[in-house]
Amino acid sequence: MSDYKNILKFLFLFREPEKKEEFILKEKGSEKSGKEKKSDKKRNGFLEGFINKPDTTDENKKNKDSHETKLISKKLSDNIDYLKKAYSIPKNGDIVLREFDIVAKDKTIPASIIFYDGMTDRNIIDLAILQPLMLLSNLEVKGKEDQLSEYISKHLLVHNQTKITQKMSKVIDEINFGGCGVFIDGIDVAFACDVKGWEHRGVDRPEIESVVRGPQEGFTETLRVNTALVRKILKDEDLIVEDVSVGKRSKTPCSLLYIKDIVNDSLVEEVRKRLKSIKIDYIFDTGELEQYLEDNPFMTTPQIIATERPDRVAAVLTEGKVAVIMSGSPFALVMPTTNFDLLQSPEDTYIRFPYVNLIRIVRMMAMFVSLFLPGLYVAITNFHHEMIPTDLLLAIEASREKVPFPSVVEILIMEFSFELILEAGIRRPGPLGPTLGIIGALILGQAAVAANIVSPILIIIVAVTGIGSFAIPNFGLGLSYRLLRFIFIFLASMAGFLGITFGLFIYGVWSCSVKSFGVPFMTPVGPKTSSNFLVQFMRSPIWKQEKRHDYLNVKDANKQSKISRQWSFDNKNKKKNKQ
Repeated sequence: MSDYKNILKFLFLFREPEKKEEFILKEKGSEKSGKEKKSDKKRNGFLEGFINKPDTTDENKKNKDSHETKLISKKLSDNIDYLKKAYSIPKNGDIVLREFDIVAKDKTIPASIIFYDGMTDRNIIDLAILQPLMLLSNLEVKGKEDQLSEYISKHLLVHNQTKITQKMSKVIDEINFGGCGVFIDGIDVAFACDVKGWEHRGVDRPEIESVVRGPQEGFTETLRVNTALVRKILKDEDLIVEDVSVGKRSKTPCSLLYIKDIVNDSLVEEVRKRLKSIKIDYIFDTGELEQYLEDNPFMTTPQIIATERPDRVAAVLTEGKVAVIMSGSPFALVMPTTNFDLLQSPEDTYIRFPYVNLIRIVRMMAMFVSLFLPGLYVAITNFHHEMIPTDLLLAIEASREKVPFPSVVEILIMEFSFELILEAGIRRPGPLGPTLGIIGALILGQAAVAANIVSPILIIIVAVTGIGSFAIPNFGLGLSYRLLRFIFIFLASMAGFLGITFGLFIYGVWSCSVKSFGVPFMTPVGPKTSSNFLVQFMRSPIWKQEKRHDYLNVKDANKQSKISRQWSFDNKNKKKNKQ
């Protein structure tokens, strides 16, 4: 009984809360606590808190800047101490710093090697670097002592990618990229070896740009694998692969690809300038890089094509365009881009031209449906009843008789529901995503009609609109039209066809004013070039495609000879000679 009394007394007895010392994140460059900061700010006034800011110089940035000027010391101990401080050894658990001895000319020379565990190939380090230096180095060194570095590079380090450098920054960059650094006592140079060996995904089928006929290889996240896939297709010594680093901290390797005897030099210079002018600490994907490179970042339509197909990159390079591949991203960027390039599929080249032209007409219809169909429905039902037959008008009004919402609210409900189902289907892992999308759409649509929230004809319109957006070959262009669709719905609800026309006019003027790396986005319509609309939109037989696009101002305008099918020409001549 006394236990129950103690429990009740413990529950209802007032106790002062315990004073716990809370964690306060200190401001950069200051040792004062948060309370002291507040009291100082009140005491010194509002403006003084801005005037007397503490020094915001970061020691880490000082250390990074010192890498650029630091030279390799002849003393191995100085180099080791610098590396331990730079890489926070032994706090850093995945960095390996190994010290060993080299025996040369009856003399033992201390040396060390440093690399990241997990980013390097241990077999290459053991067999091509450590074994020659430790086991095979007991040889007579001919020449002067200061020629020891050259002797080691030419006779002992059998690795095929070894650089001699005097700058510490070069060695640190190589280590950060998966290489290793070798330091030897008494020599004021270091050996930077490329021994990358991290795990990576193999070459697989493209997931987004899948085709029925054509190559089935897609890019991976490894830079050199991707450039090799392009070189495997384009066996041309004029194909240039320039290496550019982007990001002050991440130093993400990128490759700039072009064919030097085709591409316009000013285009290459502009892309190179934009890449080198990006001032950012970290960048991890071409999706981020695209937003830094594009001319008009506020335009919804993509101005750079992102592709995961090596064959498509090879094809655009032969047209005189430029591609950028980034390490860690399975997508390459192609520039410049026009609006009509976004409506073309990689498969268009591999199938016969009559079917390609039919498919391109279907894509144009899909683009029109995806962009305007919901807005046209709102405009017709609200403003322009005379545009549809009487029987169809009566059927629409009969289906909407019990719906309590106006048509614009009705279609917005279904459009947002469709976007919600689509997003949920994408985020669900594995096979659950498509299943969720199909089941969710069926159940939601049937329930909405049964509850008289929407009309049956609206379900058809939303479904056809969704199918039209998926028929657009470029994913970024499809996203753009999904966003613009809502704008046209609002314009149609306010002014009918006049609102849609006004929105289309503004969008057309904006598109015509945008350029992609010096090329007008609506080329060859605005401005008009010799590569007219039909040549861009309708594909001619492949043996008639003799010229490259004139708006790229390429060095070599001829893509193939005038008579590319020489055998047919020879056969005609033989028949004429027989006659």
